Amino acid sequence: MTCPFCSLDPSRIILANDHSMAINDAYPVTLGHTLIIPKRHYASFFEANSDDQAAMFNLLTEVRKVLIEELSPDGFNIGINDGTAAGQTIMHLHLHLIPRYNGDIEDPRGGVRWIMPDKAPYWRNP
Repeated sequence: MTCPFCSLDPSRIILANDHSMAINDAYPVTLGHTLIIPKRHYASFFEANSDDQAAMFNLLTEVRKVLIEELSPDGFNIGINDGTAAGQTIMHLHLHLIPRYNGDIEDPRGGVRWIMPDKAPYWRNP
């Protein structure tokens, strides 16, 4: 099977640096949902070399600035699904930058903790 990020149409790239690129998520959960992808193929963040990891985080910062200027989000979720047990469906490392907006859900407390719904509302458990 061909890796969709290794054979990405260059017209989808919205920003890039020497080691990574950013694209709009094809299935966004919010307006501005962006993926940061290393140009080299790695399945896991922990396989990536330090230059590629640093490049991803540098591009993350650049994309965040653009999203703030263009969309004025009120916050962000940043996440990596690393491995199938963590929900990774494309086995090429990618980082999600998800803009958040006041009122986009009723109660955003717990953020990424909602991957385990029973444990997310920790403030309810003594």
